[in-house]
Amino acid sequence: MSASSTLPTVSGLDLARYMGRWYEIASMPSRFQPSDTTNTRATYELQSDGNVSVLNETFKSDGTLASISGKAWKNDPKSDAAEFTVQFWVPPFLPLIPVRGDYWVMDIAEDYSYAMVGQPKREYLWVLSREEELGEETYKALLDKASDAGYDVSKLKRTKHLPDVGKKDTSGAHRDGFWWYFKGLFGGNSGS
Repeated sequence: MSASSTLPTVSGLDLARYMGRWYEIASMPSRFQPSDTTNTRATYELQSDGNVSVLNETFKSDGTLASISGKAWKNDPKSDAAEFTVQFWVPPFLPLIPVRGDYWVMDIAEDYSYAMVGQPKREYLWVLSREEELGEETYKALLDKASDAGYDVSKLKRTKHLPDVGKKDTSGAHRDGFWWYFKGLFGGNSGS
């Protein structure tokens, strides 16, 4: 399949079931996503207006939490396709510029235990799981689907999940949004 072909997406995604915490298993990170971190995760919460609040978090080697908040919405509320737009404000410490991207759910487990998210240009890809680990057989099956959809899966980077990192309540933790933005803007991604 060529990169210009339509990206296959899930039909009939149950958005309420999709909400909650997801752990990044592997990614082709965006330029705003730092690469030298561990325990990367996303938390989604359905809002009363039908939009989704997004909180992306990752941890630096010293344990400092870096995060960025945003929102997502369905591209066409009447469509059955799981095609969303996500928006973050940058820099996160002084939100001035909205940055938008595609968030298309390409695959979802029947029990919503894992998902694969991409975008039509095939520049970014995320493998997500409700747990910090995903079985190798499942992971390889997702890579095969991504490859069949036109992705160069050799660009995927596995995400490390270290024991005890991010296990404490982080609601009051230092959120270094400047670091997230700065590292992404000035070359924090060795894989992109």
